[in-house]
Amino acid sequence: MSHHYSGPNLGFPHGDARLDFTDLYAFPKPGDATRSILIMNVHPSFTVQPQGPTRPEPFADAALYELKIDTDGDAVADIAYRVRFSPFEDGKQTATLRMARGAEAAGTGDSGDVLIEGAPVSLGDAGPASAGGGHRLFVGRRSDPFFFDVQGVLDGFKFTRHDFFGDKNVCSIVLEVPNAVLGSGKVGVWARTLDGAGGLWVQADRGARPAQTVFLTGEAIVDYTAAEPRDDAQFVPVFAHSLEHSGGYAADAAAQVAATLLPDILPFDPARPASYPENGRALTDDVQDHFLAILTNGKVTTDYIGPHADLLADFPYVGPPHPATATVSAA
Repeated sequence: MSHHYSGPNLGFPHGDARLDFTDLYAFPKPGDATRSILIMNVHPSFTVQPQGPTRPEPFADAALYELKIDTDGDAVADIAYRVRFSPFEDGKQTATLRMARGAEAAGTGDSGDVLIEGAPVSLGDAGPASAGGGHRLFVGRRSDPFFFDVQGVLDGFKFTRHDFFGDKNVCSIVLEVPNAVLGSGKVGVWARTLDGAGGLWVQADRGARPAQTVFLTGEAIVDYTAAEPRDDAQFVPVFAHSLEHSGGYAADAAAQVAATLLPDILPFDPARPASYPENGRALTDDVQDHFLAILTNGKVTTDYIGPHADLLADFPYVGPPHPATATVSAA
């Protein structure tokens, strides 16, 4: 998995699929060097254990979906894009996008300047975009762009060459951002979901780099998903321990590799083409081949699965959703 099923035992954070952050993408807008695209995917349409469809409503109204951006390299957010959703009623839902800066961005809450209000959530092929404050927003159900042979990896790298996610959906938050807002040079990006069902905002999930939460956190997964990137040094021993077992690393080498994976922030320079892991992440980047090589200490370098063919050339870039008939794929 990338960041799918990031709750305990391949479940969902707080037991709610709508709070499960699955993937983060950051790339320059095709054909426009002045703007960038940030995509936060959540809510996998299918569970692994037990297998079956998840909830019909796309986003949780008692949740906050957030993109955090660090502009000065201290692993603390200087900009936060926050999306709240209305209740899902009569098959419809809308979103409000806010932007916070400075100490407000680094904090926890749904404050910030309103950029877009009443953006409709798309559930079908046609994806309406909403605009405001120099930004453009799409929210809705889409084809999951992540590609991976889940069964093969969970079965000791005996690859089936079947893409578990080939007929699955996610819920996408696609944001087009003016580069002028991000400043000049490289920034760091991560995503998180917060659960407000109990009356207070509690971080349910977070991440940026694909796969490592699911495969490297072990019993520390709940603590890890609740932590902030600025405190990620505490998880270097946890990651190192997992790498020793998965890849046969010596202890010192495992610690060195683990330190390169933290803090869990995606580096992104809008002036350069996207290419994971050096700069952002494009929808076609084979991030799992990269991670498998790390996980296995170079023993496994591919799962033989490639990008999906339903990606769009224009906004919102993520393909239209599959019919709600995903197969029960062995995983």
